[in-house]
Amino acid sequence: MSESDLRVPDDLETPHVCEGGNLDCGSGLLLLIRKAMNQVPDGQILEIRSTEVNVKEDLPAWCRMTKNPYLGWRSGAGHYKYFVRKSSGDKKAEEDYGKARNYRWQTRIHWNGGMQAKVFCRNHSWMVGQPASFDVKDDAPSAVEYVLGAFGACLIMGFQIRASQQNIRVDELEISLSGQIDNIFVFLGTEQEGHSGLKEITGTIYVQSDADEEVLSQIWQETIVASPVTNTLIRQIDINIGMRVI
Repeated sequence: MSESDLRVPDDLETPHVCEGGNLDCGSGLLLLIRKAMNQVPDGQILEIRSTEVNVKEDLPAWCRMTKNPYLGWRSGAGHYKYFVRKSSGDKKAEEDYGKARNYRWQTRIHWNGGMQAKVFCRNHSWMVGQPASFDVKDDAPSAVEYVLGAFGACLIMGFQIRASQQNIRVDELEISLSGQIDNIFVFLGTEQEGHSGLKEITGTIYVQSDADEEVLSQIWQETIVASPVTNTLIRQIDINIGMRVI
């Protein structure tokens, strides 16, 4: 019998629970597990909940690497339950959690000539057009549109993660966003009054779910507050970008 087929008895219970929602091992679940595992005393069991059945294929490998024994899984109410025993010799979970907390995002941007640049990050690349284009059609989205798109995508992902952690089914999600720049002519160098950044972003999230509207509203507020892009937009950050002539 393979590890992925291990089933635990129905009477196995533990007070230590990690709510993974609909995350799997490749989309953030391991970060939640690492954080939860730090709170579990040595030798005790952590129950991990996820709606993703493929966790039973990937979690045993993580357990072998971290030397935390994988005990098996069983079906729950709308999710699967996976059980892992905290090893007394495991320090990797704490180290990995520290690495995640201090992770630094990296991108490389190359000018492609004219009014386009190409962005590279990890295994992805995409084209970005000029910020001051107002044509209906362009060869590439503008940098400002990417900001709005990143903001909306971050909110959608955050909303569905929080909903799934509360076992709330979301059938459809869509966000409509619009933004206005304070003075685009500052960017073009023809005026100095005001600034070239967005002065406001407005929009609406459309949710299709059987859950109570009050519950969904609470999830939405929590999503906005916790969003990395929200916090980047509303907080003053240090920018230190030097120049090197080559």
